Amino acid sequence: MTPVSSEAGELRRPLTAVAPGERGATRIADRVVAKIASQAAREAVGELPADAAPPYATVVVHHDVARIRLHLELDYPCDIGARCRRVRHQVVERVGALVGMEVPEVAVQVERLHPVPTHGAAQGRTR
Repeated sequence: MTPVSSEAGELRRPLTAVAPGERGATRIADRVVAKIASQAAREAVGELPADAAPPYATVVVHHDVARIRLHLELDYPCDIGARCRRVRHQVVERVGALVGMEVPEVAVQVERLHPVPTHGAAQGRTR
C-alpha cells in the first residue's frame, strides 16, 4: 500500500479494516435503560387516574444484563397481579428489543392504589 497525499501535502495512511473485537464497545447508561423501562411500563399500564404519578424505574446494568425495579401507582379495583405481569412482559420485550440487553429480573413495586369512584359511591349510597 502506498501512502495517500492530501491537498495540504500531508501524508495519510489508507484505512485498514479492524476486527470487530478490537474496535471497542458501546456502553448504554443505566439511566437510558431506566427511561426505556419507564416508558414501556407506561404503555403497559394504560390509562391512570389523574392524580397518579407515572411509572418510574431504577436499573442496574452489569455486562449487558439489566435488573430493573419499577414503581407504579394503579387504579383500584383491578387485577393487580395481571397488570404487574403485563408490565413485566412489556418491559422485558422493549428493553431487549431496543438495547439488546437480557432482563432476568423485573421487580414491580405498587406504591399506591387510587380508588375509582363507582356510580353508587358518587351519590353517597352504600349497600
